[in-house]
Amino acid sequence: MFDLSGKVALITGSSRGIGLAIASRMAEFGARVVISSRKADACAAAAAAIRAAGGSAIDHPASISDKAALQGLVDRTVTEWGRIDILVCNAAVNPYYGPLSQISDDAFDKVMQSNVRSNLWLCNMVIPRMAERREGSVIIISSIAGLAGSLSLGAYGISKAADSALVRNLAVEWGPHNVRVNALAPGIVRTDFAKRLWDDPEIYRRAVEGYPLRRIGEPDEVAGAAIFLAARAGGFVTGQTLVIDGGVTIAGSV
Repeated sequence: MFDLSGKVALITGSSRGIGLAIASRMAEFGARVVISSRKADACAAAAAAIRAAGGSAIDHPASISDKAALQGLVDRTVTEWGRIDILVCNAAVNPYYGPLSQISDDAFDKVMQSNVRSNLWLCNMVIPRMAERREGSVIIISSIAGLAGSLSLGAYGISKAADSALVRNLAVEWGPHNVRVNALAPGIVRTDFAKRLWDDPEIYRRAVEGYPLRRIGEPDEVAGAAIFLAARAGGFVTGQTLVIDGGVTIAGSV
């Protein structure tokens, strides 16, 4: 039910954090994975580590803000391995913390373009070929920031709410071609992206007070959900945003 043998998985933002965990675990379950982020050396190191562990991986750096670079990433994957069975849109940015009343136009545009438009670009590059084969799974990494208001993460939350809406629309458009599109919405996860929330013991203590599990998540715990959505086990799931947050949203503490 969770076997990914023979599948080709393209994962953006996969040189570290959640993206690397997803790529590493998908490789363990048999997928051939493509590592991509902005920095070539980081991509090469991540792919080498997966190969050293017995997995199959190539690396191709690309900025999600560059449409031509993303097309090059897709083309390289198809050239190397013939197709893309699994697309994971994980890369995202958050250049601004603070109220929406003070965000600059440039910062807001960067958040929306990087976190939403780039995902649409990739989906439009990849899904049509999935549809031709009548098989494919797309996973967009959203966030619980898209489920509630925030005094400091408003723009980021708006972009992640938009990602969930994007998933629902693409699921409706491509479902008749047996392409599934879903999102994952993690809470705080132990990555560099959220380091300021867990690195300081006092900040961490306050952060997890509202979590029923009384801890933050680990990258592998998001990776497990991604494997479920990519594999046959998740074959009847589409258009959904699966929340992986230690219970914080149901406790009303977001």
